[in-house]
Amino acid sequence: MDEFPRIISVDDHVVEPPNLWQDRLPAAMKERGPKMVFAPKGDVSFVGGKLTVSMGEPGSGPDVAWWTYEDLRRPLMRLDASVGYDRDEVDLRLVNYDQMRTGAYSMKERLEDMDANWTDAQMCFPTFPRFCGQTFLEAKDKEVALECVKAYNDFQVEEWCGSADGRMIPLIIVPLWDAQLAADEVRRNAARGVRATCFSEIPPFLGLPSVHDKNKYWDPFFAACEETGTVINMHIGSSSKMPSTSADAPAAVGSTLTFANSCYSLVDWLMCGALERFPKLQIAYSEGSIGWIPYVLHRADVVWEENRGWGGVADTVKRPPSELYFEHVLGCFFDDPHGLLNLDHIGVNNVAYESDYPHSDSTWPNTRAVAEEQMKHLDRDVVEKIVRGNAIRVYDLTPEGRWKG
Repeated sequence: MDEFPRIISVDDHVVEPPNLWQDRLPAAMKERGPKMVFAPKGDVSFVGGKLTVSMGEPGSGPDVAWWTYEDLRRPLMRLDASVGYDRDEVDLRLVNYDQMRTGAYSMKERLEDMDANWTDAQMCFPTFPRFCGQTFLEAKDKEVALECVKAYNDFQVEEWCGSADGRMIPLIIVPLWDAQLAADEVRRNAARGVRATCFSEIPPFLGLPSVHDKNKYWDPFFAACEETGTVINMHIGSSSKMPSTSADAPAAVGSTLTFANSCYSLVDWLMCGALERFPKLQIAYSEGSIGWIPYVLHRADVVWEENRGWGGVADTVKRPPSELYFEHVLGCFFDDPHGLLNLDHIGVNNVAYESDYPHSDSTWPNTRAVAEEQMKHLDRDVVEKIVRGNAIRVYDLTPEGRWKG
């Protein structure tokens, strides 16, 4: 094609600046909110997909950056911002801000890195709050936690996206411990142009009700999202439990299987009835890949057709699950040639592209090259939909691909 369309990436990440919460929390809460400190590292291990790291004694080594919040001690890591480093340097080392690419946390350099990567706009997930705000869900003091959620969202809207001339698409978190408070936060931000929120792929892994909950725990949140046109985005790992096989499996096993929670989650949504109760609701699987989708849709339709009488969905799911998928779901990917060969079964209107900057899986600075190679068999109008058009439609951007806020 004459010129490859400029990419709108629907899954990237921001490393929060050290003063985010101290600048925005009410004065009476600052001491109880997240703070940045500098101290040496202690022990670091990664066993069974679980990372354990401790803060070292003063003077025991070079200082690195740590978030402190209640009992939590969370360091910055090379895995938070890996782009620009040799693959052999992408490991579990702890770092300071000056040991990561500046675009991870600074807008001027982020925009420069986007330009170098043929990227027109981005939507960024959080780092310290984790992929759907689990850090604040786990906090003891929920009064402070609620203000922390609001402070993060204010940063997203007013600073991170507000300084990018529409090239950043705001993505908020919600107080997951209260569905009505979550709905309120969706509406508060929708009033200033936000059309995307984070959510957990599998809420019960976080100790929360599932999307099947018989009392419809999440309906206030779902209703607010439908009412405001806010897309529910579920990033892999947003259940705080990465798929793996055994306690002694290396991290590479879980990294290979990262799509699995998205697969399980999609079946939950197709079989829970929510997509029929909320016919305009849109959900997205961030970094979930798409190659697995055709078989899951086929199997879900077979089960619904043949087994719904004893399968527990006869009264809640009135239509073939695949119909619900094509109306409600956006699959997001950055490297999936097999999915791109099966778009007839996935839907050219149901996929969007990502760069995953600045994580270790990111295709930066080669996102365009990867896309061109994997999409070379597709017509121009299909490529346009995948790399920007579907994102413009689903996230209600301007025709030029800019946030309207």
